[in-house]
Amino acid sequence: MKLVRVDMTDSTIAVADLPLPYRDLGGRGLTSRLLADEVSPTCLPLGPDNRLIIAPGLLTGSSAPCSGRTSLGAKSPLTGTIKESNVGGMAGQYLAGHGIKALVIGGKPANDEACRLMVIDGSGIRLERRTDLAGKGNYDTARLLREEFGASSAVIAVGPAGEQLATLATIAVTDTEGHPSRHAGRGGMGAVMASKGIKAIVIAKPPAGQIRPAHGERFRDIVRQLAASLIEGKKSLTTYGTAVLVDVVNGTGGLPTRNFSTGRNEEASRFNGETLRQLCTERGGATGHGCHRGCVIRCSNVFHDADGNYLTAGLEYETIALLGSNCGIHDLDSIARLDRLCDDLGIDTMEMGVAIGVAMEGNLLPFGDLAAMQEAISGVATGTPNGSLLGQGATVTGQTLGVERVPAVKGQSLSGYDPRALKGTGVTYATATMGADHTAGNCLPGRGGINCHEPAGQVQLSRDTQIFSMVCDILGLCVFVGPVAETMPDLASLLSAFLGREVTVPSMLEMARQAMGTEAAFNRRAGITPEQNDLPRFFRTEPLPNNGLVFDVPAEEMAGLDFSA
Repeated sequence: MKLVRVDMTDSTIAVADLPLPYRDLGGRGLTSRLLADEVSPTCLPLGPDNRLIIAPGLLTGSSAPCSGRTSLGAKSPLTGTIKESNVGGMAGQYLAGHGIKALVIGGKPANDEACRLMVIDGSGIRLERRTDLAGKGNYDTARLLREEFGASSAVIAVGPAGEQLATLATIAVTDTEGHPSRHAGRGGMGAVMASKGIKAIVIAKPPAGQIRPAHGERFRDIVRQLAASLIEGKKSLTTYGTAVLVDVVNGTGGLPTRNFSTGRNEEASRFNGETLRQLCTERGGATGHGCHRGCVIRCSNVFHDADGNYLTAGLEYETIALLGSNCGIHDLDSIARLDRLCDDLGIDTMEMGVAIGVAMEGNLLPFGDLAAMQEAISGVATGTPNGSLLGQGATVTGQTLGVERVPAVKGQSLSGYDPRALKGTGVTYATATMGADHTAGNCLPGRGGINCHEPAGQVQLSRDTQIFSMVCDILGLCVFVGPVAETMPDLASLLSAFLGREVTVPSMLEMARQAMGTEAAFNRRAGITPEQNDLPRFFRTEPLPNNGLVFDVPAEEMAGLDFSA
């Protein structure tokens, strides 16, 4: 496997064998280790000294079920912390198929060279000047590049929001149909990629197919068993997609509504999983859609408009909760239009949904006004005053407008789970190394046998779930495979057969803890203090009106959750 270094200052590319210390790492474990080794924690996130690192997981590119995940890491312009943003789509499997363990992109070009295309194919890796792509949305960019380089190509791209260096800008990755609907959404990775002068990366389909494990027969046996278990155990996700969580979270009283002012939405039946499935079926769309080859859970969907025309793929719970319920929008057609706009411009629907909710609280625009939301989101790409403000995320928006209720930690907005009702996830928001991030350790209702409304046991539940989630990220597995203790023996067996040597559960968990310790140490050097490991004060003092809950996990108990120990 190769480590590819791209210096955008002089447009040079160097390919070398992966150094020995990195060979047992993948995904988030590898991006964080490389960042810690090569990037000053005090560097400017959009300056030449930052790195954008793209790394498939250890199992990405193999036949392991749901193993198409890719990690993108950098120092975040949104949070100032170390950051990993995880994405599906086809790009990671293709990178692995070309023998690339990681792309490390550094430097910064002169302005007249600021729109480059990176091409990865059977002849190697090259950079091309492509000013014709400047300013284009992700859908046009993906379409043009797949017409030019072949419909089987995978595309990684930034939209106009990234080119504007908005700190909520995403990096889009094409799915199995070539739609740029999968996004490394969190932390402003799109702004980092654009700051390097790269508009897009196009990757040819590898000729060799899937990566072969060391112990093929044993690996295939484990794959079959795990796939069968996931197909049986994740039927609700396959049937309804992640929108199944609308009723689950609303039932706990933790569905963000009108800028987290309440956790119960009486209109939830209009945008829940059943309604999503019904509309997809009636209009010729689909649920049970996989975002990459080899996904057996298939929680994605293809959503058409009322006329049966493709609108978006991957209308996910987080988008529905935060661009919808949190902003007073209650119908799936409107939410899908907002999702399509964000996908095209390259905008994190979570950060944008929370930022708009904060702006609505600050009377910048009214709750429930779809047209005003569309105009504001479009303004991120064109540089309007409102768009430029929202493009810097929820924290900056709240500070500018003088809003007290700003649901964010370390500069990054919360996702679609109110921590007063889902307290384990609240601990994760507060203590994760990358700002409020549910993918770092989402403690869904019932996980660990703990009542999500009670503070007892939530710190340990969050700690365990964060470690298990890191294992999934290192391996390149979708988090829905299961960041729980019961799954870890299967993953250790899978990795053992793939590598050709025995990997124990304790050694796998220790690898995850070490990676998280590396991230925590980076943040300390960046000036992230222990006092920042808490939630905004209003979560502790303002009860949810629907159930009277506050976030009451003791701060001193969370302070003991130190992954560097």
